[in-house]
Amino acid sequence: MRKLIAVAVLSGAFFCSPAMATCPPEGQSRESLEALKALKFTLPDAQARMALAVGLVDCLGDPDPALRDGIAYEGLAHWMRAGEIDELGLRMLRDQLYGLLTGEDPDGFRRPFAALVLSEVARTDRVKPWMTPEERGAMVEGAARYLSSIEDYRGYDDKAGWRHGVAHGSDWLMQLALNPALDRGQLDRILTAVATQVVPSRPHAYVFGEPGRLARPVLFVAKRGLHTEAEWTAWMSAFAPKLGDAKLAYADSAWLAKRHDLLAFLTALYLEADRSDDAQVQALETPVVAGLKTVP
Repeated sequence: MRKLIAVAVLSGAFFCSPAMATCPPEGQSRESLEALKALKFTLPDAQARMALAVGLVDCLGDPDPALRDGIAYEGLAHWMRAGEIDELGLRMLRDQLYGLLTGEDPDGFRRPFAALVLSEVARTDRVKPWMTPEERGAMVEGAARYLSSIEDYRGYDDKAGWRHGVAHGSDWLMQLALNPALDRGQLDRILTAVATQVVPSRPHAYVFGEPGRLARPVLFVAKRGLHTEAEWTAWMSAFAPKLGDAKLAYADSAWLAKRHDLLAFLTALYLEADRSDDAQVQALETPVVAGLKTVP
């Protein structure tokens, strides 16, 4: 029976056409996709697997979290981590996902989940380099622009599931920060992008773990050891002025939300640096404390 289900799933995937992108993809059904997930996304035929991968990209904007997160994201991440999508396929997926970042996103799911899958694309290049330096540089810039552009701060909804743009954008930058091929200028671009969301220009109190996710790319930038203590201190101390007019301290909801976010971010960095065994990461403690002292 399981073999028959696998054959049916494979046949449907083979005839999926990205030109007629729907969710479920053409030739598929919710049941066939759930059967594929039950089989741990096993598709022996590489052509069928790639056709389905392309088709599943459209599901990243689906309002149903079971399709969007549980099947589309999990399936694409599984195939990439298993090395089951070749270089040509990775480029195809990457460029398709780039398109989602600039297209319409009426429900607010498409862009955050495109960014999350792009973090998996970035991971493949970190594990086994395949991008050219120019492609990698373009991805750094694209990820930085995405995170900096976020104005939708919705996180989790009991019915709709996750959006989580800030967290997913941070995950993408984290995978890039982990890549030893990035140079100092590219790491600085990552830090600049992170800084835009530590204290959002549109006040919002983070409640879904965003400060900790924003901290991750910073920790891996620090691990490279390319920044001095003075540079880190200046970076950590540059956030307090973003809180706004000191006269509003403790008497304005926007000011309080910004302070909440800044303290959560700096605290997350401090805790990670304090328990790290890496000397470069441990060295963040003093700059972080300096940053904390600037917060009213």
